[in-house]
Formats: sequence, C-alpha cells, structure tokens
Amino acid sequence: MKLSKEGVEELRGLLARPQRIVIVSHTNPDGDAVGSSLAWAEALRTMGHSVTCVVPNKYPYFLDWMQGIEQVVIFRTDTEGRAARAIAEAETIFCLDFNAVSRLENLTETIESNRTARRVLIDHHLAPGEGFDIAFSHPDSSSTCFVVYSLIEAMFGPEAISPRMAEALYVGMMTDTGNFAFSFLTPELFRAVAVLVERGIDIPRIHNSVYNSYTEGRARLFGYAINRKMELIEDGTVAYMSLLEHEMRRFQFQQGDSEGFVNYALTIKKVKMSAMFLAHRKFIRVSLRSRGDVDVNLFARKYFNGGGHRNAAGGKSFDSMPETIERYVRAVREFAEEGHLG
Repeated sequence: MKLSKEGVEELRGLLARPQRIVIVSHTNPDGDAVGSSLAWAEALRTMGHSVTCVVPNKYPYFLDWMQGIEQVVIFRTDTEGRAARAIAEAETIFCLDFNAVSRLENLTETIESNRTARRVLIDHHLAPGEGFDIAFSHPDSSSTCFVVYSLIEAMFGPEAISPRMAEALYVGMMTDTGNFAFSFLTPELFRAVAVLVERGIDIPRIHNSVYNSYTEGRARLFGYAINRKMELIEDGTVAYMSLLEHEMRRFQFQQGDSEGFVNYALTIKKVKMSAMFLAHRKFIRVSLRSRGDVDVNLFARKYFNGGGHRNAAGGKSFDSMPETIERYVRAVREFAEEGHLG
C-alpha cells in the first residue's frame, strides 16, 4: 500500500487550522471501524481540532473496554441530538471504513444535509463512491486502521502515535485480518505492528478483551448455529447458516454476538465459500466469506446488491428467509457453472 504524496499534502493543508470535525463510520461498526475512528480522532485532537465520532448504531459489547469509546455518539439512540448538531456544524467530515455515504443507512440523510463540509474518505474497500474531496482508498490494505497508521506516520512520524492510539489501531489490524491470518499480510503491516508494540500495547490483554469476552448466550447460540443451522451444498464446498429473530432472542442475542460465525465453516477442509443470513426487522443481512480465488465481492454485487473484499463481503435481502436461502442456492449453482468456485 502506498499513500499519494499529493493527497497527504492536500490533507495537511486542509487540517492547517483548528476546526470542527466529525468522524463517521459504518453501520454495525466493528473493531476496524471503531479502532480507526478513535485513533484518528486523537491524532486530530492533538492538532487542536474539535472532534466528534459518530456511528449509526451500537458497536459490539466486546469493544466496550476500549479507551475513549464512551465518547462515541451512537446516532440511533442519540435522544439529545448530539450527532445531528455535530454533523450540521462540521467543517470537515471524515468517512472511515466504508466506501459510500449511501451505505450509512439511517445516518445517510443527516450527513447529506451538510452540503458545505469537506468530505475525506479513509477506507480499504473496493469501488469507492463519488462525492469525496480527498480520498485515501486502499483496497490493498488489510484494514482501515493500517491506512490511518500510514497517514499518521506520513504526516507526523511514528513517534506521534500514543499508547492509546496504538491500542486502538492494533484492534482494527487484528480483527480485520482474523488475528493476522489473512488479508494483505505485508511486511509493512508487521513493521507497523512492531511500532505499536514499542508504544507499549499489551497484545495478550487486547486479544482476550476482544475474543474471550463473550456471553454465555453467545457461546450457546454459536453451538446451536453450527449444529442445527449449518448446511453444506455443492458437494460440500459451499456452506451457509441462517438465524431468525426468535432464534437469536432465545439466546439473549446482543449486537456483535454473531460476529465470526460465518468464518467457521471455512475451517472445514473442502469448504471454499460460506454465507451467514441474519434476520432483522426489515431485511436479512448477508455475510459472505471465502478462501483463495473465490471472489465473494463479485458474488455479493451480482446477487445481493452488496460488495466488500475478494474474501469478505456482504449484502442484503428483502425477501423472506426461505426465499433468500433459495436465491443463494440458485446463485451458488450459477456461480459454480461460470467457473468461479474453482
């Protein structure tokens, strides 16, 4: 991954004077969304800017321990209107870990209502949308946190990274690579991790805080999903799971409890592609994962109006669960016939 020198200088000029800034990230914010937002917010505050971090809905409970996360404004439950005011008054809006404002769902209209703020994209997803004044779009990066790290390094030097920033950046790097198991594991990434370690991060504590802090309900839901809901098709090379609202309620479901479920089928030797269908009130969220050359970004765009990365993507379905699964099975068959499953 290589940053544009022109882009860095343009950003430096944009930030030359203190201003009101909003950092916004995607719906169902994950470790990379939260980590990159918190780290970038601190970097901007050291420059004298007034910064508000906003997310459309609640982040997973296993991120509650992160330093500064209590200052993140959750738009969906913001009864005081703090997010709307901050966005209306913002002179610059940073869009982190998503590629188009239209993907912010309930927050999109509020962002679009500010027609004067400069918009800066910092992201690592494919096919960025239009409407950004400056864009750091790097699909060859393992995470948005790595893009943020690279920006801080380019603008201020690695010594500007505080222990608190280092911790937030590591969370995003760790979670978006599956604990450094996939996705653009470059020498540059590990050199960045070495810098974060030099800043004093406690890797075992961070790992335990994220991966070993689930509820009993989540553990039982996982067992139920694997035992009762996982199906294999295409001679055992493709898997899918589905969870309805009443099934999740049975296990006291909380935001983030299903995270990682879709990956588990890929531990089966023959499985090349996996899907998770999670029912919401108005739609079904589709999560897709794959290994090797199986391109689930292409699959998501073609069949579920979504997208993402080659090996990790998502989309939505507004059909019933049986209809969604039937569509998935048909789509997989067509995908295989076209030679996309190897």
